Amino acid sequence: MLRIPPRPLLVALPALLATGCGGGPGRPAEQAATRRAAPAGIVYTSDQLEQALLPELVGYQRSGEPDSGEYGALKSVQSYDRIRGQVKLDKPRCADGAVGLVSAERTAPTATVSFGRGDAHTVTQVLMALPAATADRQVKLSVPAQCRRFRSQVGRQLSEHQVAEYPGGDIGLGSRTVGVATVTGAARVKTWYVVTRGQGYLSTVSLYGASATRAQAELLARRAYEQAERILP
Repeated sequence: MLRIPPRPLLVALPALLATGCGGGPGRPAEQAATRRAAPAGIVYTSDQLEQALLPELVGYQRSGEPDSGEYGALKSVQSYDRIRGQVKLDKPRCADGAVGLVSAERTAPTATVSFGRGDAHTVTQVLMALPAATADRQVKLSVPAQCRRFRSQVGRQLSEHQVAEYPGGDIGLGSRTVGVATVTGAARVKTWYVVTRGQGYLSTVSLYGASATRAQAELLARRAYEQAERILP
């Protein structure tokens, strides 16, 4: 059986949460410290965003409870911060833009949830409260041409990555789709990220798996946006 390589630890902003996300929420004291009222210019709190996450996905099981709080305090982000030093790139300057995303303010209210199924496919949704101008910039970002092919190494494991992007999507108030095809030995896997702008928030849906497709990822992103629009005031 082919070993599916780990999801690349090379992405920023909500897409980072695809790596290691899905655990339960932090300790009560930690949650209380991070679930503050929204800062000036931010429309939604992390609690509101958590309520707007997808509650379920047909064919998938939720991986633990949703996590919410300030972006920088989320367990998945902190986990990434601890282990990203293990990843070596042949193009180090591309590390912060491998899928065309940049880091948001670490205090931004955020909520995330993950789902998985038996064939090692996973879906992660992230909702982040951002001012309209900031969210719009995220949707309009572009992957530099020199960063669309790169190699990574984690320990003795070598992987090759190829990035494709599709801007100008029509989900929500604007969207963009980014795909990362990863080859590790004989194993091949794809990760698709769909970034969608809503009114006062940014939604990112990632789909990871050997047979993951752009169409599937965009369908999930559309459902996520519709769910958020139903719940958020």
